[in-house]
Amino acid sequence: MARIVGIDFGEKRVGIASTDPLQIIANGITTLPPTEAIDFLAKFVLENEVALFVIGRPTTLKNEPAAVLQKVEQFVTTLKQEIPSVPIVFFDERFTSVLAQRTMIESGLRKKERRNKALVDKISATIILQSYLESKEFYNKHNTL
Repeated sequence: MARIVGIDFGEKRVGIASTDPLQIIANGITTLPPTEAIDFLAKFVLENEVALFVIGRPTTLKNEPAAVLQKVEQFVTTLKQEIPSVPIVFFDERFTSVLAQRTMIESGLRKKERRNKALVDKISATIILQSYLESKEFYNKHNTL
């Protein structure tokens, strides 16, 4: 099976996560500046079979597009041009930063370590991807005949 890659796009950093080849669990890979993310993903696709990109869709609590959505869409347009063989889906990313912070606290990281924004973005990408996997599994279990 091919991997699924999760992406948490930010104006300063892009968090990237990937599943194992069996698409069971998501693991954080890296955090990069947006200018380096597409080159990294292109290299990753050459080295690994990738079935899908799941990118966080920034939405407000009122379910309206967040201000950064336009930049996310520009990133996705470039990603489609550079890696047309891999389909892309959006997945709701609300609360991922809060969940990432909570995960860091629960894992025992010190306050100084929790201030590492790159780590927060990598964990957020992992949460987006793991949430996508769980929603897909839930959908498949409840929509089969």
